[in-house]
Amino acid sequence: MTSGLKRRELLQTGAAILGGVLLPASLAVGSARAQGNGAHEFMVKDIVYQRAGGKQRLARLYQPAGTGPFPAVLQVHGGAWNNKNRTDGQNAALDLAAAGIVVLAIDFRNAPEAPYPASLQDINYGIRWLKAHAGEFGSSAGQVGAYGTSSGGHQILLAAIRPDDPRYRALPLTEAPEVDAKLAFVVSGWGVLFPLERYKLAKAKGNEDLAKDHDRFFGSEDAQIEATPALIIERGEKVYLPPALVFQGTKDQWTTVELAERFAADYRKAGGSLDLLLLDGARHTFLNEHPFDPNSVQALNTMIAFIKQHGTERRAQQ
Repeated sequence: MTSGLKRRELLQTGAAILGGVLLPASLAVGSARAQGNGAHEFMVKDIVYQRAGGKQRLARLYQPAGTGPFPAVLQVHGGAWNNKNRTDGQNAALDLAAAGIVVLAIDFRNAPEAPYPASLQDINYGIRWLKAHAGEFGSSAGQVGAYGTSSGGHQILLAAIRPDDPRYRALPLTEAPEVDAKLAFVVSGWGVLFPLERYKLAKAKGNEDLAKDHDRFFGSEDAQIEATPALIIERGEKVYLPPALVFQGTKDQWTTVELAERFAADYRKAGGSLDLLLLDGARHTFLNEHPFDPNSVQALNTMIAFIKQHGTERRAQQ
């Protein structure tokens, strides 16, 4: 173990961390510094969380030092449903861990490997796996929530509102078959809340690569409609609505403020609690690309407070 690893070196590496690395809380950008106290050292290591189909899938664990109890977050990366892996958004994971929050950032099947709903199967499995193993990381099943960004922000909302969908729950968790995929809370950062609207916008802008990403993942416009969280609620489907935080910039290129407000209104009308944070002038991926920006610090601190409010041990026991 070492405390000498620099933050930039960790963010740049995509290789597996084969052994645990104990990191000082000073590596965190926004949370500990902005909040002023309560910073935790934390361990970072890669672990295998899934072996379905004879293939191992890795997750990067960020575990605060101490016994907890800590809230826990399954982190779902972006990448237009086709790209990136568990290392995406490491800056936020580092800050959450420094604030005393367990983070499990998972790899899952992207569209080139398998289209929708394969990724949702991996995400649903990942939620159940983290709930089953939360005690090993100083947390508990009732304290497990999730955080996703961009396409991951879309997918984690789908996973949250459809925890019992048989398509999503297709992968058995043999060591704990009784564990469900219901979350204590969910956070979506600059999520693609209305995929078909972004698809149309990408085509209108001549961004054929992005449009093809939609095609590879969803296969059809009908599938994009079927998998739109707001439309699921508007259709009156049976949904589970954990406390939600949705944040994005007012200048997001792919989801308008009006669409974000529409989703928030739908969620609340259906009986859910949702906090909507709109950050003035921020664009898509702002927190990942500009972690020192005031909007990013505000988003991060809002997320930490939200997670600690809804991921407490007291709430888990209720």
